[in-house]
Amino acid sequence: MRALLKVSGVIDAINTRIGRWVAWLILLAVAVSAGNATVRKVFDVSSNAWLELQWILFSAVFLLCAPWTLIDNEHIRIDIVNNLMPRRLRNTIELAGHAFFLLPLAVTLVITGWPFFLGSFEIDEQSSNAGGLPQWPAKSLIVIGFALLLAQSISEFIKRVAIVRGIIPDPHATQVHALEAEVEQIVEAIEKH
Repeated sequence: MRALLKVSGVIDAINTRIGRWVAWLILLAVAVSAGNATVRKVFDVSSNAWLELQWILFSAVFLLCAPWTLIDNEHIRIDIVNNLMPRRLRNTIELAGHAFFLLPLAVTLVITGWPFFLGSFEIDEQSSNAGGLPQWPAKSLIVIGFALLLAQSISEFIKRVAIVRGIIPDPHATQVHALEAEVEQIVEAIEKH
């Protein structure tokens, strides 16, 4: 189990680094969006390439930062219900969710995404919009994003097994979620006034 935990640590480090770097693409997407809107309003000129670049940048952030979100335990779940359950039950549900839902989904999307990307790459598929961008880079994000998510789901599965067995402590046991922290700040601000 210790060897698997080391593999898990390597996967976590890779996905954290990728997530932190790719998250900066949001600023580039905002700059492209603002620049495109400004040029369109001021000069009455528009470009499909700039519009497509915006959604490709957003897609890159969404797909390539998903594993990082999973590492930080900020993925979507019903927190209200989840927080009412005992910690051991929550960990068991997480383990089952990874094994029966996330892992199969990620495997399926990597397997089906590869020919989708490859076909597009082989014909150098271009946008159907005039002046648009090539389509294969965006389609490659599906394969890359879900391959990283698959690796991260394996890492999370390893860690959950170790937590349930008592080999490692739950790193999220005392974690305050961003939404909870924000609600606490709002309540404190209301109480001060």
